[in-house]
Amino acid sequence: MAVRVDLNISLDGFATTTDQTPENPFGPDWARLTEAYAATRTFRARVMQETSGEGTTGVDDEYAQAYFAEVGAEIMGAGMFGLHDAADDPDWRGWWGDEPPFHVPVFVLTHTPRPTLAMAGGTTFHFLAATPTEALGRASEAAGGKDVRIGGGATVAREFLKAGLVDRLHVAIVPILLGRGARLWDDLRGFEDGYSVKSEVAPSGITHLTFSR
Repeated sequence: MAVRVDLNISLDGFATTTDQTPENPFGPDWARLTEAYAATRTFRARVMQETSGEGTTGVDDEYAQAYFAEVGAEIMGAGMFGLHDAADDPDWRGWWGDEPPFHVPVFVLTHTPRPTLAMAGGTTFHFLAATPTEALGRASEAAGGKDVRIGGGATVAREFLKAGLVDRLHVAIVPILLGRGARLWDDLRGFEDGYSVKSEVAPSGITHLTFSR
């Protein structure tokens, strides 16, 4: 079992954007940050539930496939689930649709108590007020020997990295500058100690950087 993080970040290290509006809740910068990933065959099939078989292949799609492979449980922050949009709505079921792409138990870190939410396709959301170590203990037990993925966002991923709990970090460095948002690398000086590092550049211009313990 490994604890994994996979994130898209800009050249200046930002993994979130700040240009959202009510009309465009993700913002144009998010589309730029995730464009190559969202174009892959794996993303279109797994997340968008397309059955056409269309989408890019090659290096970016290989990393998209690896993102979903051998995952037994997921940990994410309240923002990634979408609680900040409807924290007081007991009927809010997140922004992942009726059949989220995870298909495993998902542990959402939040200070807002909510009942467990079972969705189609095998995804069950559990809402926890817990430290990274406590959440990882719950997720590891649920994963049944498979990997635990720390899905994000950047603030949650950074807390697990600072605690020394991550075995493998993959960042897809997108050749754009955002200038603001949540930076992955803050307070992580010397993180690379104890990890081997591999880099691979895709035709899209993305540099895939992997730190492995």
